[in-house]
Amino acid sequence: MAELRLAYSMRAVPTAPWVEAPVNYLADLSIKPVTYNPPPGTGLPRRDGNYRNFTVRIHDARPLVGSLSLDRQAFSLTRHETEVRDFYREEEVRSSYSIEVEALIKRETGASKVVVFDHTLRTADRAVERGLRTPVRSVHNDYTEKSGPQRVRDLLPPDEAEARLAKRFAEYNVWRNIAQEPIEMAPLGLIDAQSIAPRDLAVCDLVYADRVGEIYQGVYNADHQWHYFPAMTRDEAILIKCYDSAKDGRARFSLHSAFDDPSSSANARPRQSIEVRAFAFFD
Repeated sequence: MAELRLAYSMRAVPTAPWVEAPVNYLADLSIKPVTYNPPPGTGLPRRDGNYRNFTVRIHDARPLVGSLSLDRQAFSLTRHETEVRDFYREEEVRSSYSIEVEALIKRETGASKVVVFDHTLRTADRAVERGLRTPVRSVHNDYTEKSGPQRVRDLLPPDEAEARLAKRFAEYNVWRNIAQEPIEMAPLGLIDAQSIAPRDLAVCDLVYADRVGEIYQGVYNADHQWHYFPAMTRDEAILIKCYDSAKDGRARFSLHSAFDDPSSSANARPRQSIEVRAFAFFD
């Protein structure tokens, strides 16, 4: 953590400890939220629901790095070197990077087993024509009370799945910048899980060509405490807890969204990022 703070101190420090920016929430549940996700490269997602932009204050979380906890805020930032040269090479991500992420999650959580099962590349530059996805500009969480356990059953053999589901397990996303330059456009905003009320999590069907899943969409709550990590570099990673089976008071779900940083320059480089999804199992 000390190295991470030192590295940041050598960069340009933001002129204010926060920015104000609009983020896209569900205003209410008058329309059932549904998101239709086409295959990559075929178009943009389509959403049903009463969505509206709300302006929020998003705090620079770098001064808090040493005190952030996956079990309290549901997100953390860590220094994480990678041997991956080109994140656009599928084979390199599935082999080398998956091993790196597995080791990172074990280190940060103490899990006995980690299963990396999915990744998504995002860019703000010609994403559809390149077969990629765009940054998600809606307040959401990747798994729900129902879809977390279901995804374990989808991934593991039946006997192993039921044995793992009988003990604590959690789903984590590992998010990073994959460009050589620091992120200038569409950074990731994260809500402190301690400020999320149960009513803020609305079940949303996630419709693909071959299956239907579930995520949570965020319902606007003025009490939400927003944070981000300005100018993220390629050697940093955000861990986000999207599901935890434990019901002992620790954070179980989170909410996050890309946002348009008003402090970005007019010619900011398009964001390039990867998020890897993994289950962590505990003995």
